[in-house]
Amino acid sequence: MMEKDAKIYVAGHRGMVGSAIWRQLEKEGYTRLTGRTHTQLDLTVQSQVDLFFAEEKPDYVFLAAARVGGIGANSAQLADFMYENMMIEMNVIRAAFVNGVKKLEFLGSSCIYPRLAPQPMKEDCLLTSALEETNEAYALAKISGLKYCEYLNRQYGTDYISVMPTNLYGKNDNYHPAHSHVLPALIRRFHEAKEQGKESVTCWGDGSPLREFLYVDDLAELAVFLMNRYSGNETVNAGTGKEITIRALAEMIAGIVGYEGKILWDTTKPNGTPRKLLDVSKAASLGWTYKTELEDGIRLAYEDFLLLKEKGEVRA
Repeated sequence: MMEKDAKIYVAGHRGMVGSAIWRQLEKEGYTRLTGRTHTQLDLTVQSQVDLFFAEEKPDYVFLAAARVGGIGANSAQLADFMYENMMIEMNVIRAAFVNGVKKLEFLGSSCIYPRLAPQPMKEDCLLTSALEETNEAYALAKISGLKYCEYLNRQYGTDYISVMPTNLYGKNDNYHPAHSHVLPALIRRFHEAKEQGKESVTCWGDGSPLREFLYVDDLAELAVFLMNRYSGNETVNAGTGKEITIRALAEMIAGIVGYEGKILWDTTKPNGTPRKLLDVSKAASLGWTYKTELEDGIRLAYEDFLLLKEKGEVRA
């Protein structure tokens, strides 16, 4: 168990996942949290990371920092996604090891699993077949991070764990038109279409892929739960065990936003992986289950989007 007065470093504390973990830690009474913005600390620069760890000496680390984006950004910036994520992970994990961090938790992504993995995907299907090409670079970087944690455990006896979330959404999400994931992208597109009185909105693909979505505050609760209650080399899946087609998701979001126009589909655009459902039985066996149903979570996310927009924090 983490001591309530332990120094805890949340890497990526301004992002959606990191900020949710920060809120959860505060909620549970942890009092010595530390974080740095990208301007203060560039995690891709090893010397900066080494100096930060040497000076701050955190006891525990949540590694939630990453370069992220949707299918378009991943496809167009393969080299950038691989390089930046590999550098962030290796620098932070190595510095944690060198500076005697008691425990580290690495946050990954369900895209690490094979494109055509048996559904729902268990933790042990990792590296059993080919990855989805559209986000292969990001997946390879995340696989490298979780494997580095495993290898440090096996070689040096460290206590580093990893958790692989399904598609996340919620408070403090990224709504950038080119770099966001599908759910926040749809929230923004339908909201703007409603504001502009557009008769239709065109979405990528044919709407058939099945996806699972987890509200980010539920993930944060699991992240702290695992830091206190789980040790092991195998990753832990984080999800709901429920899935929805992209078409049905678009219709649900349009309804919540209040957009009444037509939803069209551009089948010249990629669908991505046909199905991505996590087997969450391992997390359940440890005593955790999600709390927020998808429709309720989307309503909360839309409220947050409107608040961010009002504050001028939704980028063009």
